[in-house]
Amino acid sequence: MFIDEIKIYARAGHGGKGCIAFHREAYITKGGPSGGNGGRGGSVILQADHDLNNLIGQYYQPRLIAKDGEHGMGKGMDGHAGKDIIIKVPCGTLVWKLASAIPEPAEEDEEGEENEKPVFKTSTSRRPVIRSAGGQFAQEIDLSKESVVGTESHPDKGELVADLTKHGQQFVLCGGGRGGLGNRNFATAARQTPRFAQPGEPGGEGDFLLELRIVAEVGLVGYPNAGKSTLLTAISKARPKVAPYPFTTLHPQIGIVEYEDWHRLTVCDIPGLIEGAHQNVGLGHAFLRHIRRCKILVLLLDMASTDNRKPWDDYKQLLQELELYDPALLDKPRYVVANKMDEAVAEKYLKQFKTKIKKVKVLPISAAFDQGMEKFRQMIREAVEEASE
Repeated sequence: MFIDEIKIYARAGHGGKGCIAFHREAYITKGGPSGGNGGRGGSVILQADHDLNNLIGQYYQPRLIAKDGEHGMGKGMDGHAGKDIIIKVPCGTLVWKLASAIPEPAEEDEEGEENEKPVFKTSTSRRPVIRSAGGQFAQEIDLSKESVVGTESHPDKGELVADLTKHGQQFVLCGGGRGGLGNRNFATAARQTPRFAQPGEPGGEGDFLLELRIVAEVGLVGYPNAGKSTLLTAISKARPKVAPYPFTTLHPQIGIVEYEDWHRLTVCDIPGLIEGAHQNVGLGHAFLRHIRRCKILVLLLDMASTDNRKPWDDYKQLLQELELYDPALLDKPRYVVANKMDEAVAEKYLKQFKTKIKKVKVLPISAAFDQGMEKFRQMIREAVEEASE
């Protein structure tokens, strides 16, 4: 089962209460206050891991609740801090704060005083500091410069708060509540026996949406039965399902292309696109997000017109679906590959394609018979290197 989008509820641990106690020992009169401090609550931390490829773990555990801090004790003993929980997610995971969980900004009443409503605040640095519903701060750790945090929002998904793209990168989803101070911290010369202590602060909590966008250099785009899975099998050790019927690929497939000089490229094959994919027709809308991170796009065309579709019509329709889904996809470098050139009619359609679609270079291949694979491998390597400059 491939899970690339899941809603979760996270709650950090509450801080422990401060203790009210007085030192009692033989031959020591009026020992004074000795109440210990409460322990800090545990935080909920997300960590990117390149060994994972989907969000199946959060599907079975959608509630992430950290341990509370222990209460303070007598004799000046502080309570233990709650243990942080580290949740591993695949690289390329976006974290959205759901709109229903975002508190409203503080409003002023008639007397000019602000209501005590928690608000989100962002620091001037690249690391966003977010005040959660519990009043605590959640801050991202080692956020890459390429992050889009704080620059994107969605009416259904809310506000984007983190983008975990590198292995080991962490994000504090909910910060643990601070422990309360014991009564020994409030002793002064004028007030030597304080009989009060601080309660622990509640930990942050909220509803979040985790969305996976696969990190790959090359994205394969095409109609069903165009031969994307066959091509991925020919250039890598990935073994996706290959069958002569549409929508054989039901979820994105990842392949690693290896070269003789130990260079490697990651290729993503998404399910076939059809007309109306941007409107959730077929499987395209659900998986088009996975090519948004790709450096280059490869449009794979069935030049033999196996399903009675003309290659030039497929090319125009693919560009239209990409533009309707996200216009930024057309700004990526794209390359056209003509597959199934082993068929007799493929040469005739290729000539017509070049006549109707001008100024577009086409690489003819036959993935099923391993024809043109070396040229294709070299083409995507040079294209990725050029796009990375």
